[in-house]
Amino acid sequence: MTTIEAGALPPVTDAYTPDELALDLRWWAAANYLTAAQIYLRDNPLLREPLRPEHIKPRLLGHWGTSPGLTMLHTLLNRLIRRTGSQVLMVTGPGHGGPAVLAGAYLDGTYSEVHPAVSPDLAGLHRLVRQFSTPGGVSSHAGVHIPGSIHEGGELGYALLHAAGAAFDDPDLLVACVVGDGEAETGPLAASWRLPAFLSPERDGAVLPVLHLNGYKISGPTVLGRTSDEDVCAFLASQGWAPVVVAGDEPADVFRRLDAALAEAQATISDVQRRARAGMDVRPVAWPAIVLRTPKGWTGPETVDGVPVEGTQRSHQVPLAHVRDDAAHRAQLSEWLRSYRPDEAFDADGRLVPELAALSPRGDLRMSASPRAGGPRFRVRPLPLPDLADYALPVTTPGVLRHETTRPLGELLRDVLVRTSRADGGGDFRLFSPDETASNRLGAVFEATGRCTQLPVRPGDDHLGPQGRVLEVLSEHLCEGWLEGYTLTGRHGLFATYEAFAMVAASMVVQHAKWLQMAATEPGRSPVPSLNVLLTSTCWRNDHNGFSHQGPGLIDTVAPLAPDVTRIWFPPDANCTLVVAERCLSGRDQVNLVVVDKQQHLQYLDLDQARTHVAAGGSVWEWAGTEDPVRARTEDPDVVPAAAGDVPTMEVLAAAQLLREHVPHLRVRVVNVVDLMGLLPPGEHPAAFTAERFADLFTDDVDVVFAFHGHPRAVHPLLHGRPDVDRFHVRGFTEHGSTTTPFDMVVLNRMSRYHLVLEALRRSRRVPEGGDRLARLCQDQLDRHRAHVVEALEDLPEVRSWTWTDRTSPDRLPSQENR
Repeated sequence: MTTIEAGALPPVTDAYTPDELALDLRWWAAANYLTAAQIYLRDNPLLREPLRPEHIKPRLLGHWGTSPGLTMLHTLLNRLIRRTGSQVLMVTGPGHGGPAVLAGAYLDGTYSEVHPAVSPDLAGLHRLVRQFSTPGGVSSHAGVHIPGSIHEGGELGYALLHAAGAAFDDPDLLVACVVGDGEAETGPLAASWRLPAFLSPERDGAVLPVLHLNGYKISGPTVLGRTSDEDVCAFLASQGWAPVVVAGDEPADVFRRLDAALAEAQATISDVQRRARAGMDVRPVAWPAIVLRTPKGWTGPETVDGVPVEGTQRSHQVPLAHVRDDAAHRAQLSEWLRSYRPDEAFDADGRLVPELAALSPRGDLRMSASPRAGGPRFRVRPLPLPDLADYALPVTTPGVLRHETTRPLGELLRDVLVRTSRADGGGDFRLFSPDETASNRLGAVFEATGRCTQLPVRPGDDHLGPQGRVLEVLSEHLCEGWLEGYTLTGRHGLFATYEAFAMVAASMVVQHAKWLQMAATEPGRSPVPSLNVLLTSTCWRNDHNGFSHQGPGLIDTVAPLAPDVTRIWFPPDANCTLVVAERCLSGRDQVNLVVVDKQQHLQYLDLDQARTHVAAGGSVWEWAGTEDPVRARTEDPDVVPAAAGDVPTMEVLAAAQLLREHVPHLRVRVVNVVDLMGLLPPGEHPAAFTAERFADLFTDDVDVVFAFHGHPRAVHPLLHGRPDVDRFHVRGFTEHGSTTTPFDMVVLNRMSRYHLVLEALRRSRRVPEGGDRLARLCQDQLDRHRAHVVEALEDLPEVRSWTWTDRTSPDRLPSQENR
């Protein structure tokens, strides 16, 4: 095997014959033709008539500049697959190269198999070009409509993350990942280069980055495009890669050198994996990477109206913009398209000629047909989830036992890791976290596995090693993106993070939800495991860290997204958390936010009650209210205190206890909501409460005092369309607080039990006897709190030690019916 020094041009090998090169150049020309034809043409797909204005789309949308590099790489990866039998995915970072990726999927036959109307003939070519970037057609990115794609590339920065997620625990897979030089300027991509510190040669597949430097983004040069080869290679080498440079503008020469670089990279990867899997010490691994420099808009118009286009930012989108109304531009377009000699690539019926069709790998080895990429033969192995009874807390009386709510979840995840382990240390479940697994009380997982690193392990390191299946890295982007790639290729996982800093990756969650939304409508796409995000160390319990750590904004971000794919869960205790986790981990095609704090909290429901509560999405906790259970069926309460979230639940229950002690004749109905999407009107979300169910919970006209975990403004839009929404008075996090006490946090945000009682008295249908005294008591307690917390530096004793007590009937075990 030839060793290629970092930065050196790979040698031209004899393995790539002149005849093979000639055929590949013809395939490349056909792919470039289809790429440009999709951007421009609505008819006359093979130019068998002179090009006229009516053959051209009225709106020219698409991106040419990056496409020739993508079609070249697709061509040569096809040859690599046929030569070696490798199983390859191609992840395309420059999402604007969508027509190039689609052209490859059409030429290898996969696109026509998934979309039979776009057949491999003249009629299909007509549909192919007409549909691109047109109403009722397909988008211009490498989205879900293109088989083999797991990465749209619309929002830049995530290609290498998705490639890594696909490679984890898939030892036979090679992921070729094209990184555009515009994309390389983003923060997530910059962090992504650290992958060699986490990629195991024993149990994982490989990622081959191709940093495609064509020099320009939409309106100017790129940073790496203007950086020397020496400095680019030095940077990549410092991150754990062994880069080589392939550069040029003469197609045959670049093809030969890129083919040699791909062959060398594949041979190096195979050798490293073979030796590692034989038990040899190969660390540290310097994984191959390719720096590819070719002109932007290569093979397109060199100049337009005397202005340089090829090799400049002017080729980024549509090089010739006025072809419908400018005869000279139209003639230049015709000359450009005909330079690819489509008449030699397609026969009289519009089918790809046999010698070019033979260049495609067969069956599932086609990159567009890979079973790993969500296609028809894609299969997900269900997680072997243990019985929740083995982890449930024994709750015999609500609101007395205190326990760290996420700790039983950690024990469940530990055993999931055990049940999904392979002999080589891999599996199909991983936990991703920004250095917070133990902090978030999930440390039981380290009884089953460790933190993953391919870097040196030193004495005293804590559960750290090369085969760990917990991926901890201080980048929410990496955690989120790795999990996305992992689930999109059929595996399961959980991203656990401090609530405030999940916002770092908020737009990634949005983009993933959009992908799932579109995939549900796309033929040939199979269900994938849900994306599960655990938001813990929440705003209400970051009183010790301060204002920077207090932020429930991801709830606001996810709530308006596509209802078919989003769920936001607020389990009030540990057993509900287990039940929610079971639903999320076994689910498909969802984005699940699970919002629950890691600190000690009161526990309310046993496992059976938790199952009933989570299944319902929200329940009346009859044991906490003062309604007569019989009369409640026909007589509305005076006021409805409700909660969504663990801290709001405790404050609502404390408020309900004050009401029953001091105004026992007030009819109070206590409601707990665990599935936030249930608040939406029927038809707006699959989880929406029916009108009857909503009335059973909240009535149709009684005022509701709603204590909410997040920003109050997140709740009001959900209720739009429900009866008399002005009766809902939402208290939640209003961006107040810093380093203070837990109870002071709820006081500062006016969500304390005393504020809730005052609001309930103000909104009640009746002014109960003793209401004025209770109001004064609450105000006095707030005054006492303000003085006490500053002086004592801790909360009032009666607040710190509060538990639920049914003082109106102490001898009765409270009913746990959830209706």
